[in-house]
Amino acid sequence: MPVRVVETSSPSHSSGQDLSSAQPSPPSCSLLSAGRSFCGTQNVSSLQKDEAWKVNVRIQGCDIEHGFLCGTMEALNVPLADTPVVTFWEGEIVDAKNHTFFTGKWEATPEDDIRHWSKFPSFTPLLSQIEDDGGKSLDLSNYPYIFMRWKEQYFVNVGADCGLTIAGFYYVCFSCTDGSISGFYYDPNSSPFQKLELKCMNEKLGGFSFSSYELV
Repeated sequence: MPVRVVETSSPSHSSGQDLSSAQPSPPSCSLLSAGRSFCGTQNVSSLQKDEAWKVNVRIQGCDIEHGFLCGTMEALNVPLADTPVVTFWEGEIVDAKNHTFFTGKWEATPEDDIRHWSKFPSFTPLLSQIEDDGGKSLDLSNYPYIFMRWKEQYFVNVGADCGLTIAGFYYVCFSCTDGSISGFYYDPNSSPFQKLELKCMNEKLGGFSFSSYELV
């Protein structure tokens, strides 16, 4: 949720994804499950690397089989906000069955996709196969990383005039080994490659407390 630069509406595009129902799902990871909490930072400017917001994320729901998850993101110490800003997001899990590495919407081109996924070292071994057939034949069921897209849907506790934007989305890489999360925010009207870095809290539903918000 970077600072708003230009108020735009994101046109909806058909994803054009031809997915194979025979593909197995990504690994079922206990660290990626409803109730898990993560904390870290998001750099909001690629030019000022010391400008970062503290971020808390909680997974509210996760359905690996159908490639879906959702949660809340709480941004602290946001310069233009008087209170922590909380958003609700929905995510797509890349599994070559429900979703591929190509976004096909949210103003992201295939070139944008490859450029952002390639920021993750764990994506490099998959690149040649994706270039060959779009990754449709990839078996990610035993891969130690899970790739996702997170799209913020709405502000939970502030209005849309808070000075922030949720027009873009996050390319996300999750480590099944330690639960760490890396991500890069994409929005044509925001600074490029804003990095999200999160660590999994040790205990499920523990470690820190979110304020109470009602999700509708």
